[in-house]
Amino acid sequence: MKRAAIFFFSRQGGETARCIADFLRAEWDCCLFAPEKHAGDEAKPVSGGITAFTGTLIGEVDAFVYVGACGIAVRAIAPYVKSKTTDPAVICVDELGKFSVALLSGHIGGGNRLANAVAAGIGAIPVITTATDVNGRFAVDAWAAERGFIIGNMKAAKDIAAAILERDIPICADAAIVKPLPPGLCEGREGPAGISVSVRGEEPFAHTLLVIPRVLTLGIGCRRGITCEAIEAAVEEVFRKNGLDRRAIKAVASIDLKADEPGLLEFCEKHGLPAAFHTAEALMAVPGDFSPSEFVQKVTGVDNVCERSAAESGGKIIVKKAACHGVTVAVAETEWEVSFE
Repeated sequence: MKRAAIFFFSRQGGETARCIADFLRAEWDCCLFAPEKHAGDEAKPVSGGITAFTGTLIGEVDAFVYVGACGIAVRAIAPYVKSKTTDPAVICVDELGKFSVALLSGHIGGGNRLANAVAAGIGAIPVITTATDVNGRFAVDAWAAERGFIIGNMKAAKDIAAAILERDIPICADAAIVKPLPPGLCEGREGPAGISVSVRGEEPFAHTLLVIPRVLTLGIGCRRGITCEAIEAAVEEVFRKNGLDRRAIKAVASIDLKADEPGLLEFCEKHGLPAAFHTAEALMAVPGDFSPSEFVQKVTGVDNVCERSAAESGGKIIVKKAACHGVTVAVAETEWEVSFE
């Protein structure tokens, strides 16, 4: 669950802040903060000044909601603004709850979406100023962020956003594109600039914005005591040979015998990938045509660890077992589509 820090600075602001928190708590973990004289059972006290206190929460929360003047919010967050890819969502709501203003990270951080949600929840008017939104055009960075897709190049994303304000931009994908398309897009694979949604790094346009869906699961089998570096090399080789983008990996899967394998756990932690470990019985029950190994069957009770693990966790096998560096790797792809709803 995402986390939101909600600040207020007066009695009236506190009433509005509590209304916001009550509305958001269905989907957000909300914590209220206020100056000492307004803090209490529901709100924690702010110490050391609002700007310094905001700094203590950077990296700990996904969104900041300031109930008060926009100037307070701007001064509080200003020292910590770094990049649109990492900045938290920041919105400001006036004390009476009349306006909900998106101030920072409107697209990738979800600030616009949060401002709209808060406005709907408390009966305020949303104030959104990003160009694509006010012109009713497609915002690729917001769309990708909502789906957990990876933007391949932020400069290309900025260029595409500017182009979409002037004309429709073609989009293509490895998977089906669900119509209707939003204003600013047309389906196609040719043109001076366009968007490619692909796990294979396809760039058919002269200037391509690559968007990578995280839909691939690594099935890993390995000998005892394997190093993280060996797994890294094996995965790199498999993805290079099969023309896959490693940024499309969403998870790792293996047999439960490997649940305490240091090298495998280190690999998962290094790349921020969740790991699923399945029993031999569960893996043998997975339907499909897999590459059997008598030796692996004797050791693990499963005729193929990597393919069955990937299929159990991730869908259809697109890369069958490849052995290298003492590691076996298979890749499964979860069914996906390009949808704009």
